Amino acid sequence: MRQGSGLTTLVVLQPSYLPWLGYFDQMRRADFFVWYDDVQFDKNGWRNRNRIKGPKGPLWLTVPVRRKGRALQLINAVEIDDRQSWRRKHLLSVEQLYARAPFCDTILPRLAQILNKPWERLVDLDIATTNWMAGELAIATPRFRASELGVEGDRNGRLIDLCRHFRATRYLSGDSARDYLDVGRFQAAGIEVIWHSYQHPSYPQLHGDFMPHLSAVDLLLNVGPTSHTVLLK
Repeated sequence: MRQGSGLTTLVVLQPSYLPWLGYFDQMRRADFFVWYDDVQFDKNGWRNRNRIKGPKGPLWLTVPVRRKGRALQLINAVEIDDRQSWRRKHLLSVEQLYARAPFCDTILPRLAQILNKPWERLVDLDIATTNWMAGELAIATPRFRASELGVEGDRNGRLIDLCRHFRATRYLSGDSARDYLDVGRFQAAGIEVIWHSYQHPSYPQLHGDFMPHLSAVDLLLNVGPTSHTVLLK
């Protein structure tokens, strides 16, 4: 339970590739974290791409996936398209854009070790990169895959049942869920909904003025072993 509050907080988020700081802020505030890995894959979302910073602005790192004939596939079924040399491209982009970053020599090899594994499914890559980044940020929140918990139901009902599964009394949700989250239904189940309105902290960056909402790998490359202190701002 968080800081002896007597309350148990659950966070449920879809897997993302090299997530941004707000993702990890939600994770660190939770007692239990669940990857929502068995819902529909969203094209052009954050499941298979994120941004780093270059001298001309943000640069997308995109993991190619197999989509032909698979329009309604679930996130945990999405296969990486290894016909493209995306690993080399991502690592080369990071190496070139962050060559002068203080911690490039330590962070880049760790990233390369993960990316160069023979991943078949996107979800496994996403979770591996996220677990690595969470470790660098000193986040120890227990993490689970929704697909392995045996909790079914409609969207709101399933989220409520996931809270019950972990005996959570609070559900911490991002602002983007305001359009569909039935707060009254959660309250009727004895679960308080808390909205996560993240105020992005600043930190030393390369390439000009500070740019928020990048992959948190930007923070790791620039700040290194004290990155977790930025997250706590």
